[in-house]
Amino acid sequence: MKFETGKAAIVLVDLQKGFVEDTGFVAVQGRDVSTCRAAALRGVALADRARAAGMPVFWLRYVLRPDYADAGVLIDEIRPNVKRLGGMRSDAPDTGLMDAIRIAPQDTVIDKTRYSGFVGTSLEPALRARGVSQLVVCGVTTSMCVESTVRDAGQRDYRVFVARECCGDFDQARHEASLKAMEFGFARVVGDNELAAAFARGAAEF
Repeated sequence: MKFETGKAAIVLVDLQKGFVEDTGFVAVQGRDVSTCRAAALRGVALADRARAAGMPVFWLRYVLRPDYADAGVLIDEIRPNVKRLGGMRSDAPDTGLMDAIRIAPQDTVIDKTRYSGFVGTSLEPALRARGVSQLVVCGVTTSMCVESTVRDAGQRDYRVFVARECCGDFDQARHEASLKAMEFGFARVVGDNELAAAFARGAAEF
């Protein structure tokens, strides 16, 4: 699959304190967020390389109303601990992007209420307005919001490149299974150093 810097954007999914910090609502449930944090930091570095190459940078955030009226069955029935712990509320520090992130004036931040960055958001119109037809995707967690966004992008005929080391999950087996599923039917899974080199060259085949 051909990659072209001039037609590509980088999309970073949910690099928020709640998912990657030891004080976030995920960690307080006893989950190890260290792999997610490490992946997030590599994603931030790759975003810097993308921006330097002239690519648009999109940051997605999972943000819900304080009363969870927009959360749906996911929060009410599938993941009720999120509500119990006050996770992802718009009025909570957890929803903020991790401290290592510095948003540039030309970057775009888009809030979402579902796993996929395309459901009920302005992501697709913003990409189309910039002439973007290829996406580099990073983020957490691999098996949930990253994969959901990648699947939706593939179904919309974007060429999708998943940055392997820039994605993380709380469970390594789920992470690996998700990468395999995306590679099989929706995207190319590529190392972040290879992608950074492609950004600088302007094109590559993966």
